[in-house]
This record gives sequence, C-alpha cells and structure tokens, in this order.
Amino acid sequence: MRTPEQDAVAGRLRGAASLGLVVPPGTALVPGVRFADPAWTAQVLDARTPRRGPVERGTVATVWWYSASTVLVTPSLAGLVAGIPLSARLADLTVALLPGPTPIAAVAPTGAADPAADLRGTLAAVVAAVAEAGGVRERPLWAIATDALANALLTLGRATGRVPEVTALARPLAEAIGTPLPLPRYEDVGRARFTRRASCCLLYRMPAGSLCTSCPRRPPAERHALLEDVARRW
Repeated sequence: MRTPEQDAVAGRLRGAASLGLVVPPGTALVPGVRFADPAWTAQVLDARTPRRGPVERGTVATVWWYSASTVLVTPSLAGLVAGIPLSARLADLTVALLPGPTPIAAVAPTGAADPAADLRGTLAAVVAAVAEAGGVRERPLWAIATDALANALLTLGRATGRVPEVTALARPLAEAIGTPLPLPRYEDVGRARFTRRASCCLLYRMPAGSLCTSCPRRPPAERHALLEDVARRW
C-alpha cells in the first residue's frame, strides 16, 4: 500500500521506514476507520490480552492506544514537516498491523495544509472507541495522544536535523486541536531534547514490563538522571 504523496514525504525524511511511513512487506492492512469501531477494538484487546497472569483490560487498552496513537498521527505530522500535506482524516488512513496485532505504519493521501481539525476528529473518534472497549476514562487517553504528537514531532525533528524548529510546532498544533488535549512539553537534558510526558502507557503492568525511562511515575531526580545517561550516549 502506497500513495505518491506519502512516497514524496518519505523521500525527504531519513529513516522513513523506522518512522512508520513505509509499510513492511507481508503486513495486514486495515482501513483507519476500524480504529473508531468499539467492537473491532474489543476484539483487538481480546487478542492482545496476555494469557498468563491477570492483566486488567484497561491496561491492555492503554498500551494498545499508546502504540496506535503514534502510528495514526505520524503521516500528517511528517507531511507538515516535509511541506507536503498528508491527510489526518481517519477515513483516509490505511494502517499496517504486525501480528499481535500491533500497528507499525500508516499510509495517507494528500490532505489539508492545516491538519488540526482532522487530527481532532481522528483522535476524538479513536479515543472514544478505546475508552468504550477498554472500560477506561477518555482523559488519560488524551494525555497519551499529546505525548504521541510530541514524540512524533521530536522523532521527525531528529530525522531532519531540525529539532528546535520541528518541536516548536507541537504547542500551536495542540492549541489548534483544543481541549481535552493537554499541551505537549519538552525538556532539554544535556544536548538532547526529550518529551516531558503527560501520560503513563501502563506498560509496566504487563508481564515482564517495566517503567519507561521518561515515565512520569518515576521520581523527578531519578528520571532526570536516566535521561542524562541517555543524552551522554547520543
């Protein structure tokens, strides 16, 4: 699955495949609107629920949304950075799934030069479906969405060597999307920039899971020390 517009965007970004802009061969393809279907989402959560150890359904739903949200917003953000608008409308997206199922890439045709309204519609529709299927509140899922937006722009900034310029897009874009999306934040540690997370993905509650380096559940001093170590190795 490809579109000429996304191929043009991918051609301007180093490591486009690792950014989720190139569909790996042999992956299953589903229309983006499936992600707004609570019944389909419930089936996904059933498939992703570990067979060993009790894991709450809300945890599975949150981890799913953590991976899905980044994949869904990346094409339009990549288009914004590359200067070739790609659609953020859920109806225009096709998503590639690895076994699990796990979202790995998304493909979009041309879209609006200002993606805020379309991103809002996409995020609102999928957040509602995940909340219903997973039995969780919507507000924490919106916090994950703002981290997905911030992380995607930070990754795109690194891919283009324009981290300050690209991450500066995050706040005005979030403001245009509007509440209940929290405003994204960054912090500079050493010579590296990181997302200052507004959410916890709950991955640590999964079997063999652990707290992420930047997890807001870590004590601030511990988190800063871990980020300093990462920054030194870059």
